[in-house]
Amino acid sequence: MSRTGTERVAFGAATALLAGAALLPLAAVFLQLGETLATGEGGGVALLATPRLWTLLALSLGRAAAVTAAALALGVPLGLLVARTDAPGRRLAFAIHVLPGFLPPYLFALGWFHLLGRSGLVGSEAGAAFLFSEAGAVAVLALAFAPLATALTALGAWAMDGALEDAGRVAAPSGRVLSRIVLPAAAPAIALAALLIFALTVSEVGVPAFLRVDAYAAAVFTRLGGVDYAPGEAVALVLPLLGVALILLAVERRLVASRDFAVLGLRSGAREPIPLGSWRAPAALGCFAAAALAAAPVAALAVRAARGGGFAELPGWIGGSLWISLAAAAAAATAILAVGLPLAHALVRGRSGARLPDALAILAFVAPSAVLGVGLIQTWNRASTAWVYGSLAIVVLALVARYAAVGLRACASVLAQCSPSLEESAAVLGAGYLRRLARLLVPLHARGLAAAWLLALVFCLRDLESAILVYPAGRDPLTVRIFTLEANGPEAVVAALACVHAGTIAVVLAGLGWLARRGAGA
Repeated sequence: MSRTGTERVAFGAATALLAGAALLPLAAVFLQLGETLATGEGGGVALLATPRLWTLLALSLGRAAAVTAAALALGVPLGLLVARTDAPGRRLAFAIHVLPGFLPPYLFALGWFHLLGRSGLVGSEAGAAFLFSEAGAVAVLALAFAPLATALTALGAWAMDGALEDAGRVAAPSGRVLSRIVLPAAAPAIALAALLIFALTVSEVGVPAFLRVDAYAAAVFTRLGGVDYAPGEAVALVLPLLGVALILLAVERRLVASRDFAVLGLRSGAREPIPLGSWRAPAALGCFAAAALAAAPVAALAVRAARGGGFAELPGWIGGSLWISLAAAAAAATAILAVGLPLAHALVRGRSGARLPDALAILAFVAPSAVLGVGLIQTWNRASTAWVYGSLAIVVLALVARYAAVGLRACASVLAQCSPSLEESAAVLGAGYLRRLARLLVPLHARGLAAAWLLALVFCLRDLESAILVYPAGRDPLTVRIFTLEANGPEAVVAALACVHAGTIAVVLAGLGWLARRGAGA
């Protein structure tokens, strides 16, 4: 099909909206960075020359690499077990295990503190010493992000061509089928998980701050909203982070973007699970051990809140933060889907220029949130745009810029399941682009697109690092409210607020799981 004028307009409008949300802040960083380097304003140039800065960056990147390796080591085998074996109880274990991957990691760290800290449920001096250390930070982050590796590995295994697996099972034992056929088929999804975990770890501020370990992103944060306020230095500090983001973008283009987007979809038709034989019991034990590691800190938060009367005091502390979180996340998820649908359609249909906005969305996602935060402040903190910067719109813009890639790629994986011949037939009968989109693709993929919206909503709800730099006074989302209260608020109340956040995410994930099951069984 030739590309119609209407399709070009829709593609151009979506690209312009994405550029306004993500490209303007990134461009503002580059412009301000050039001025800072040229004038030496704010001590930024001198700061870039200090060995401590580069040591801190190396430490943060090393931590991200260690977290990624540990999360994959736990999540990839579990994802294969959940998706393709007959391990008993695997689906229940997966449902429990996956929740922390969609919570702000610092809530996970707070739960481990109430479990292993000096006054925790099973606390001791040794446990507290381990938790508040570099090894403890790596362990907490790896356990928090492992569910992302599990979920993406499972999606990659579910989406593979069943004929390949069936052919292998004729001549090879179960272990070899998993390692030689299923695992390579899920490799693009695993690569995406690795990239995702690495990028989120580099951006993480809450866990290092809570566990008192140094982090490069936290150094930028303190110069924008802490006692060391120095915006000129913050702009200079993001230069190395921009380099990291460009490297991550290059890796994504090489390992993930060139693969078929259908790899993250769900193929119709059930397949017989691969029998584990005598390994069924150990596999089930491993699945429930992973689930227990996920549930333990959340349970510790609930116990601390209940024992201290935190739930009873919630109305006096939560304010409107939950509704602010839901409103901002819902608005951002809707905008992400509206932008992502035409861009994803152009991407999966191979339209010219479609990979440029996709690359921009990925760059904004893998760029540490401090980079986008600095850019958003530089772009919108002006008298002429005070109506944006002083309202919840700035939080929505930050969320759209950061997580547009999530919605775009989710929509692409949904649309890739549909043969282009359906659209071609509709076009032959005279249906224009908008009519094909509204009357054919959206109804046909309604469940998948609803799941894409819910996935974007989850990421927006879990966000701390983007919102905390730009939220307007008196309109703090729940994640920010918990983070700011953690230092001086009542422990039981903070734990109760964390439980409210976890419960909200659990409800959204339950809806996402229901849609996934309906889609797989369709």
